[in-house]
Amino acid sequence: MMAKFCLAALLVGTAVIAPAAVAKSVPPPVLFPEKWIDGTTDQEPYTQVQALDSDTFVIRQSIKTNFEAPFLYLLFGKDKALLVDSGAKDGHIRPAVDRLIADWLKAHHRSDIPLIVAHSHSHGDHIAGDAAFHERPNTTVVGLKPEDVAGFFGIKSWPHDIVTFDLGGRVLSIIPTPGHQNAAIMFYDPRLKILLSGDTLYPGRLYVPVNFLADERASIDRLAAFAARHPIRAALGAHIEMTRTPGQDYKQAVLTHPDEHRLEMSPDSISELRAGLKAPLDVPNQGQVHDDFIIYPTPPRQQ
Repeated sequence: MMAKFCLAALLVGTAVIAPAAVAKSVPPPVLFPEKWIDGTTDQEPYTQVQALDSDTFVIRQSIKTNFEAPFLYLLFGKDKALLVDSGAKDGHIRPAVDRLIADWLKAHHRSDIPLIVAHSHSHGDHIAGDAAFHERPNTTVVGLKPEDVAGFFGIKSWPHDIVTFDLGGRVLSIIPTPGHQNAAIMFYDPRLKILLSGDTLYPGRLYVPVNFLADERASIDRLAAFAARHPIRAALGAHIEMTRTPGQDYKQAVLTHPDEHRLEMSPDSISELRAGLKAPLDVPNQGQVHDDFIIYPTPPRQQ
């Protein structure tokens, strides 16, 4: 869909550049029956959990604990469990994960399962809960540098290789996607046909330092090639920063998100993002506004 000038530019204080036109996206399926906690009630729990199936759980951290309000993902196989991200500061994530693991073990008449804590990328709002898991028995916390991620998952040529990782009867694909951050990866689950897309694709501001735009473009080219060969029902990212009004985001760091965009993103968003990245995008703080996300170049930085 063609990006257009809208209130988002006013809210985040950016100029707007126009992307290339792409075909209109097909809406993704509705995967979550409940409304996500969004800070609009006087009280809400530290976390909310919704299940995609009996082996797959999505955890949202309350915006009342941290304005980032990230989403985390817990996936079970027969041999291992994988937690994608550990949350932002003050998230109280480990108790929620421990409860889910205890319930899963009870349902499967088991006493333990190894837990792996990996990360969509290494920014603070996705790794702040790591300390609580370092001390957890039978738990491995994957390192935060590209070489740590590559070494753990067996990626010999970073970031070019896409590899598989077997949880035990549940084989995920690990897709390196540096750009937003240099250790970024996505996880593809063929069982549910979902893509866990981190901060690289979600309904919000897709921040990319201008000195890493080439990495971002290469990552999304690689992702698009993967998506052409694998069925994807929806991409599930790490935040919601957009409203249901096309192209309109929230002011940064607000503590309520009324009328939130859905978490589920159409797989067509991958090709839309790829087309949008063909623009120069070399001037920081000039946002390219789409209905469901904003490509937001930022000043150069070290990753």
